[in-house]
Amino acid sequence: MHTDTRDPSLEPATILLHKPVGHDAIEGHKPARALVTPESRWTEASSGIEMRDAHFIRLTPLVDLDNDASGLMVFTQDGRIWRRLTEDAAKIEHEYIVEVDGDIAPYGLARLNHGLRFEGREIPPCKVSWQNEIRLRFAIKEPRPGQLRDMCRQVGLDVVAIRRIRIGRVPLGKMPVGTWRYFPVGEKF
Repeated sequence: MHTDTRDPSLEPATILLHKPVGHDAIEGHKPARALVTPESRWTEASSGIEMRDAHFIRLTPLVDLDNDASGLMVFTQDGRIWRRLTEDAAKIEHEYIVEVDGDIAPYGLARLNHGLRFEGREIPPCKVSWQNEIRLRFAIKEPRPGQLRDMCRQVGLDVVAIRRIRIGRVPLGKMPVGTWRYFPVGEKF
């Protein structure tokens, strides 16, 4: 039997951040990348990876998230993760909790699931359900910036807040806003 003796702290790092509202995910004046510091590491997460200075160099932000949204973000040095989240983006489901205000139009929930357009293109079917009277749960593949807000507007709802809670099989969990944790080597999105 072969035991893998590689040191995971020497592998390219992938970091998961709970991005707060008001930070730019990929481009902008207030980059979320600036939040990824040794001091903001979530200490309750156990990944088995020892923090190294090299882990903070050349981190590429992936899977855009609107400035006015919070939630799970990914930064990586690993080409395999980059390929998975960019080349397979249309296959990876993202889950959001969207707090809304207003009265939904007749058949609005059915239209959110299938039948809306965004930026001139038909939106592929997705899964949208009520969590409670003010929160919708969206499970959607390859969402584009502004899309969730626009979808809600099309059915008469105003968006109060958006939070991404999952990318593929990776949940945000209980990670506090503004903190990050390592994505363990070998796990998959």
